Amino acid sequence: MKQIKTLLLATALCIGTVSFSNAQGKIAHINTQELITAMPEMKEAQKQLETLSKTYQTDIQSSITEFQTLLKQYEAEAATKTEDENAKRGQEIQEKQQRIQQFQADAQKDLQKKELDLLQPITEKAKAAILKVGRAQGFDYVLDASQGVTILADGKNLLDDVKKELGI
Repeated sequence: MKQIKTLLLATALCIGTVSFSNAQGKIAHINTQELITAMPEMKEAQKQLETLSKTYQTDIQSSITEFQTLLKQYEAEAATKTEDENAKRGQEIQEKQQRIQQFQADAQKDLQKKELDLLQPITEKAKAAILKVGRAQGFDYVLDASQGVTILADGKNLLDDVKKELGI
């Protein structure tokens, strides 16, 4: 009787251990930042953003140069103008300065919007490839190693497989 109880207890422990080990999911990891950086679409997006940024910088710089020229002219002519004219000119200078600042803010917003518009399809494509490769290889979870999270070395790194899927 004592042996039967021991045998039943041992059997229960074995079944519990097998069930627990089957319940654990397979885990892989990937550095999504490295993947996205390696994608040709990302390089093209960076070129577009750089071109747009340079265009805005040129426009802003020409406006600043124009503003400085106008300011020097008004300062040089201030002694020969009436108080009302100088007040008007001072108002013009302030308005021009505000327009430049507004243009800089608008340019920054536009650059951020363009960046989001360009990066969204790239990140969606990367995510789809990660899901496809992860599912094909039977992984339940794929952790992102680019977020500074320490990843167990035992997990599979999917970076090379996903790059192969994307053709890079």
